[in-house]
Amino acid sequence: MSRGGLCTAFEDAAIVEMARTPWVDLGGALAGVSPIDLGILAGRAVLARAAIAPQAVDSVLAGSMAQASFDAYMLPRHIGLYCGVAQGVPALAVQRICGTGLELLRQAGEQLRSGAQYVLCVGAESMSRNPIAAYEHRGGFRLGAPVGFKDFLWEALYDPAAGMDMIATAELLAREHGLGRDAVDAWALRSHQRALHAQAQGWFDDEIVPVTAQAFSAEGCLPRAIALPRAVSEVSRDSHPRPTDAASLARLRPVHDGGVQTAGNSCAVVDGAAAAVVTRFSGCSQPPLARLLMATAVGVPPKTMGIGPVPAIALLLERSGLRLEQIDRFEINEAQAAQLLAVAQALELDREKLNVHGSSIALGHPLAATGLRLVHTLARQLRHGNLRYGIAAACIGGGQGMALLIENPHFTD
Repeated sequence: MSRGGLCTAFEDAAIVEMARTPWVDLGGALAGVSPIDLGILAGRAVLARAAIAPQAVDSVLAGSMAQASFDAYMLPRHIGLYCGVAQGVPALAVQRICGTGLELLRQAGEQLRSGAQYVLCVGAESMSRNPIAAYEHRGGFRLGAPVGFKDFLWEALYDPAAGMDMIATAELLAREHGLGRDAVDAWALRSHQRALHAQAQGWFDDEIVPVTAQAFSAEGCLPRAIALPRAVSEVSRDSHPRPTDAASLARLRPVHDGGVQTAGNSCAVVDGAAAAVVTRFSGCSQPPLARLLMATAVGVPPKTMGIGPVPAIALLLERSGLRLEQIDRFEINEAQAAQLLAVAQALELDREKLNVHGSSIALGHPLAATGLRLVHTLARQLRHGNLRYGIAAACIGGGQGMALLIENPHFTD
């Protein structure tokens, strides 16, 4: 590691399988479900897909940003236990905000070098259950003093180090890169159109495990359960992709006066979970979903946190020895359209290789789970198109960027 960033290369790491729940809008059908239960569902599904017995798992890594339940501290441990992992297997919470899903895979790759054979990775997020919270009232309430309860979901978007919220950081990038409202809305329209097309073609069906009302049991533990709204028997599709047009997007007011970012060209707020199983490539009896080659994490100025994927990807290319044109597909999280376009402009990306099935503007961004979804759809694109290399990346609030390089083990020249 150097001051230029963290770079981790993997000689013998593979993603066996991945799975996710649908991404469902804030306040929707998953709003009452704990992220722990969403994570258990995704974790059980990926183990079943990979045909790996839970007792074979050596380590559980899980991430969730919001304190979305009173047992949030136990999220990794409870996910492991209720997935059937042996009680002697440890669990660890991982947190790198919007890069958490990518960080889960990076740490899993490192654990393989320490002797683990199978690592279960889970990112789970309930944005709907972000609390209304106060940090000043442990000692009570003084007469006439301000009451400090605030919306955690909203307040967490503000970075006091930068003195601005996440939307404002994207506005700064828009000005620096000459991005106007028309260009930003056009990218948002593209994201929705491509996600709708992919959804209609069944592209996401192979990623998604439906959510149904069900109970979970674990040896020596009290039962848990998922309960859905009365009229809902199953949730099986992402809820946010929707028909729109340039005129409709143009009518939306910017979040900041004179800015380009609106509710229509920023990432959707959704609930969901995703999971992966990581193992040694040399130990796979059949070609896995993807070979995990390298991961990078870097720091950038908090005021331009959205540019983080640029140095992260640049470091990835430098250390891997690959050229930009050798990368067949990119999945870069769409925190805001201006942020994504600034990254694409700075890297001079071929946009036909970028987010080809839409991304978080259309699908949504459940913080800790997003990185896993990016890698999952990226790996499936490589396999479907007989392509070799792909990069998934994300900007990270507070001023970081992360990128991950995968290779298609099915590729034939």
